[in-house]
Amino acid sequence: MSLIKTPEEIKIMAEGGKILATVLKELEKMVKPGITTLELDSAAEALILKHGAKPAFKGYKKFPYSLCTSVNEDIVHALPTEYVLKEGDIVTLDLGVLHKGYNTDSAITVAVGEISFEAKRLMKVTEKALRLGIKKARDGVTTGDIGNTIQRFIEDQGFGVVRDLYGHGIGKSVHEEPYVPNYGKRATGTVLKEGMVICIEPMVTMGTYEMKKSKDGFGYATRDGSLSAHYEHTIAITKDGARVLTSV
Repeated sequence: MSLIKTPEEIKIMAEGGKILATVLKELEKMVKPGITTLELDSAAEALILKHGAKPAFKGYKKFPYSLCTSVNEDIVHALPTEYVLKEGDIVTLDLGVLHKGYNTDSAITVAVGEISFEAKRLMKVTEKALRLGIKKARDGVTTGDIGNTIQRFIEDQGFGVVRDLYGHGIGKSVHEEPYVPNYGKRATGTVLKEGMVICIEPMVTMGTYEMKKSKDGFGYATRDGSLSAHYEHTIAITKDGARVLTSV
């Protein structure tokens, strides 16, 4: 499978990414104390279908839902449940859209009502780490360059960066090469080329970067029970830098 996408393929992925971004914005508005993560999943699927696309995650590697809903110490891939979100929680909404045969992937972490100062800072740092990673991505840099940029910023802020999960290439499959780690050394890994489409997705913890498998068998959580935040965009590498495909 070629890592390089044609301009037409990138155009299709941008269409799907716009649908994805629109749905995530609607879901973000729904997040408040009293709603269950299962209700958010149902809304996500209905909204995606309304836009004429399909949920990319449902059925992928036997994942039974459309939306990953990772609450508090959950890092990624947690299943929606009957859990009722409460004031002070944070929840990561990780969503994929399949549009005309091509996938896009994006994630945001959302505050449930009023949250602690440190939780707010965790979210801001994680979101900024994503922006820095995107700014770094361009033709000729390596995945290690991106990871090093993200890691240095996060650790300078006193947080942990998850090392056992990565960003990734994306296209006809949800996960393609190359791997895009959120830590590492400069000038290592895959050299990015114009036409590649990748997902950058820092996963940041308030404590140790070590993680464990969640009880649901799909998700991952922090080993020490500390809070975790996660932001993600699908981007295309262009001659002028990175183009974010998962935006409205």
